Amino acid sequence: MASDAFTYQQEQLMAIASDALDHAAGAGASAAELDVHEGFGQTVSVRRDEVETIEYNRDKGMGVTVYIGKCRGHASTSDLTQEAVRTTVDAAMSIARLTASDEYAALADPALLATSFPDFDLYHPWGLSVEDAVAIARDCERAAFAADSRINNSEGASVSVQQAQFVYANSHGFMAGYPSTRHYLSCSVTAGKGDNMQRDSWWTMARAQEDLDSPESVGTTAGQRAARRLDARQVGTTKVPVIFESSVASGLLGHFVAAISGGSLYRKQSFLLDSLNTRVFPEFVRIDELPHLKRGLASGAFDNEGVATSSRAVVDNGVVNGYFLGSYAARKLGMQSTGNAGGAHNLLMRPTGETFEELLKKMGRGLLVTDLLGHGTNMVTGDYSRGAAGFWVEDGALAFPVQEVTVAGNLKQMFASIVAVADDVLKRTSRQTGSILIESMTVAGS
Repeated sequence: MASDAFTYQQEQLMAIASDALDHAAGAGASAAELDVHEGFGQTVSVRRDEVETIEYNRDKGMGVTVYIGKCRGHASTSDLTQEAVRTTVDAAMSIARLTASDEYAALADPALLATSFPDFDLYHPWGLSVEDAVAIARDCERAAFAADSRINNSEGASVSVQQAQFVYANSHGFMAGYPSTRHYLSCSVTAGKGDNMQRDSWWTMARAQEDLDSPESVGTTAGQRAARRLDARQVGTTKVPVIFESSVASGLLGHFVAAISGGSLYRKQSFLLDSLNTRVFPEFVRIDELPHLKRGLASGAFDNEGVATSSRAVVDNGVVNGYFLGSYAARKLGMQSTGNAGGAHNLLMRPTGETFEELLKKMGRGLLVTDLLGHGTNMVTGDYSRGAAGFWVEDGALAFPVQEVTVAGNLKQMFASIVAVADDVLKRTSRQTGSILIESMTVAGS
């Protein structure tokens, strides 16, 4: 049941969608699909105990794609009146008439469309007043300052509450949608003085208020992380084992997703071309896609084309079992959609059993990466080079903080040389993994 705070009820969004599809058919479209959506929310930021920003957002819109045979046109609008919707459909038709034919352009296969729509518990409105949001942000920031006496400045604490709803429909007769919520709390502070200053942050995000970390926990973690980075220094260039802390390790999972996603594959712009049914990771690595996870940040019964989603082991025993494909990419590759139009759903790299402390001991000596800078990743070759900060590890324990170094390797080799995945999984994103230990990388420093 959607909130009364929405401008439209689900039935109204469905009526708008139905009218747009009817208009497209009447205008000569052989097929059409659309997404009509609405969202609103509030974000409050506090800095040094003073209110810095209070922001309200409310938006709505529709994007429609029409097909005239194999010619496709797309148009969008933020006006959901009948006249504007129909004008937008007409604009998409005009574009389709001028577009070259594409043999792969079509709606999703009707046989793959979702027919069951379970409730994944994604909608938890948080009726947070501005005054209460300010109080939460202040509690968070104060906890950061209390975490360590060396915390002396703040970039602020923010609280955001968001609600959204949508309906997807196409001319195969598919029409469905649902409301969802997403709430967020963050804090960023600075420790030290003069030439010895360090900044760090922490954040939490969830569908429901009760699943967020407490403001005190977020603030304390941000403060402790900033303070422990003081007196950081470079290390000499060397080749050593590297641990990607869980807060940054999800980025490696993101690179894997990008490499086996349809667009990269059919354009041949991936270092993992033709990797289906081949071993990319060590045998102990398993990566699950869990689209039906309760309160999951990327849960859903269907993808952006209405194709039904299903749970699967994308990687099992280190072997890639499937790609991430929408209908267009699947046709280009001579395959079938995997229900991933719009991206992956709730990925989890399964831990191998070690705690974070045990992972440090397993590494012995090397670099723990807690922060990454820059975008030095070549998805065609897999070459990887990122600015990094973190901690030098000796004898399985943190020795001193490190800054202004670069970690470099090749993603294909990095994936193959994963030694272990710790159990410190963060649940604040849709790509979840614990800290990852990689056997050897180049650390470039002084």
